[in-house]
Amino acid sequence: MSTTPMSPHTPEVLQIVKHCEALFEDLRFDAVRAWKAAAPGRKAIGYMPVYVPREIIHAAGMLPVGILGGGDQIEVIQGDAYYQSYICRIPRSTLELGLTGRLDCLDGMLFPSICDVIRNLSGVWQILFPEKYARYVDVPQNYDDEVGGRFWMQEMQHIRDDLGRLRGSPVTDAELNTSIAAYNDNGRALRELYAYRSAKPWQAPTSEVYLLQRAGMVLPVEEHTALVRRYLAAAEAFPRPKRDNARVVLNGSFCEQPPLGLIKSLEMAGCYVVDDDFMLVGRWLQDEVPSDGDPLRELARAFLHRSASTAAKYDARREDKGVFLLRQVKTRAAEGVIFAAPSFCDPALLERPMLQDVLAKHGIPQTAFKYAENTGQMAPIREQAGTFADSIKLWSAA
Repeated sequence: MSTTPMSPHTPEVLQIVKHCEALFEDLRFDAVRAWKAAAPGRKAIGYMPVYVPREIIHAAGMLPVGILGGGDQIEVIQGDAYYQSYICRIPRSTLELGLTGRLDCLDGMLFPSICDVIRNLSGVWQILFPEKYARYVDVPQNYDDEVGGRFWMQEMQHIRDDLGRLRGSPVTDAELNTSIAAYNDNGRALRELYAYRSAKPWQAPTSEVYLLQRAGMVLPVEEHTALVRRYLAAAEAFPRPKRDNARVVLNGSFCEQPPLGLIKSLEMAGCYVVDDDFMLVGRWLQDEVPSDGDPLRELARAFLHRSASTAAKYDARREDKGVFLLRQVKTRAAEGVIFAAPSFCDPALLERPMLQDVLAKHGIPQTAFKYAENTGQMAPIREQAGTFADSIKLWSAA
């Protein structure tokens, strides 16, 4: 973790970013350990990226902790013994975190339905850590309230019952509704953050927005919401130079995350990322969930009818393919799309040609590359992104 001291005269926005970067670099999860140590009996539940109903974990009085692999900070040794070399890196580095004791602060893990690899990881995890709670979280593929909705309510009820047993008392509807309200507020703050970056991307660089989101993976939701709003106020108070960069949407990075250096490389290459699919768990539900009704029913309806689109989510109708991405391009006034997917990510790479076809039909420029969470050589990616940004500006001016 970085320990470089900051001057008391350092602008607040940079102090916030430095704090978030320290949380990002800490693979011992000391923030989680400190939260647990602050009160006896506290528990923390980890989850893989994309989406899990964190409201249930929060309602049980536990801390939801996002586990997004080891990035480029650890060497994977033990994790390589459990997975082939021709799959993505995140399951191997996640196992490395567990096998080296870095995740000992967790009392359980949830593995959401992302792909076959993560489904398999849930089973490997249960074998390696039989003393810890673990559950594979399946999601509906039918979007009828009485079919998929009922299924998802039952799945969430299983998690609710499990966590109730883990804490020693059932999770009540009142607790769930309180937690839904807390995550509604967090969702509002993140939507404000994304809207601000879209309006003034030079004021809120994507590398900073990304670090701010990563902080939300280890902080209590209320603390994270306050941090996002502090950042927004501090960013507005710290003028930065505006550049003639190309406005782009980043697609395909919903699971294994790109290195921070890659995100910075895109920005240095002349790209303003005005929308993305990083860590969708915080922005999966597209609007507020009613917090005064049957909590599981309301969460199910939000999932079925008002949730983000991603390659890891089943599309009930083929004609809907690409609609969500086109909406991102239009609402964020983007000039092009960069497809950035992890190597061997079957969901993202299988969906990419279909999305590229949709963009081509609408005359939207796009380019594509692959990465791994430990990608070290950024020069080719920076050159490709720079060429793409230049071509957008040249052709738009022609």
